[in-house]
Formats: sequence, structure tokens, C-alpha cells
Amino acid sequence: MSRRPDILGEFTADHKAATDLLDRAEAAPAGSAERGELVSRLTDLLFSHCAAEEEHLFPLVQHDVPEGGALVFSSIHDHLAIGQYLADLQGLGPGDPAFDTLLHGLGATLRRHLTGEEKTVFPAARKALPAATRAELGERLRAQRADTEPTGSGPADTEATDTEARGTEPAGTEPAGAEPTGGGPAG
Repeated sequence: MSRRPDILGEFTADHKAATDLLDRAEAAPAGSAERGELVSRLTDLLFSHCAAEEEHLFPLVQHDVPEGGALVFSSIHDHLAIGQYLADLQGLGPGDPAFDTLLHGLGATLRRHLTGEEKTVFPAARKALPAATRAELGERLRAQRADTEPTGSGPADTEATDTEARGTEPAGTEPAGAEPTGGGPAG
């Protein structure tokens, strides 16, 4: 019997998918439609992912993890900064000279944030939250995503590599450009 990822496994898979999309966007030719499409897909994934973290994980971290309030505050602060980069990118075409500068800033901020969560927030949550709770939250997140996904495909599974990187169904709970409750769009 294969084990399904707990909530932290789901979010780690999202992080991997976001990093993959970012790497591909940065490697795509400057000014290309491909670069713009990859950033659009990354935006969809990050808005969905951050909303899920803020709904399912952060309240428990804030309540059950020592210094959890500070960890959540830092993550939400990063979500807002990343959200601003994404909003600014959405207002530009990939051929705009500012697009590459914003993409570079997004990349640096996103990578720092994801690494920070995986080294501080996730281990603290793993230590404080019982395995059964984490597993139940993972199931709840997958069910929510399944209920909100459009029939056919989501933003992260347009190509097989995105689905494989995630190790789970694509996120799709908020449209691109929507402001998630309580923060911005990143892991």
C-alpha cells in the first residue's frame, strides 16, 4: 500500500513544482511567449499554494509550535513580497525590459523563502503536530484541491514534468492575480 503525503509532503511537492517552473521560466528565452506562459503557471501555483498554507498549516503552527507566531509572520511577510512581484509581472509582457528584472527578484525571494520554510517551519510543524493530524490535513488538502480543480487539467499539469515534480494533483484553488486571505502567494 502506498502512503499518501501528509500536509508537509504536499507543500514540499508544491515547492518542488514551483522551483521547477521558476527554473524553466528563467531558462526560457528572454521576451518569449514561453517565458510569459511559465510565469503565468507559476503565479497560479503560488497563489493556490500560499492560500492552502495559510488555511491549513499556519493556524496550527501559530498555535502549537513554540515561536510559531514569529514563523508564520515571517512566512506571510514573504508571501506578500512574492505576491507583489507576481502582480507586477502580470502587468507586463515578457518582452518588457522590467520583466527580467522582476523575474530575477522573484526568483531570489522565492528560493530564499522556500528554503527557509523547509528548514524552519516544516521541521517545527513535524515535531509539534502528530503524524495522524498531518496525514488528515494532507487528505483534507487533496480533497479541497480535487473539488476546486476544473475538469481536465490544472495549471501545474499542462506538461507531465510539472505533475511529476509535484508528486500529487496540481494546485488550483485561486485564480491568478487573486489576493489570498491573510497573505500572498508563496510557500
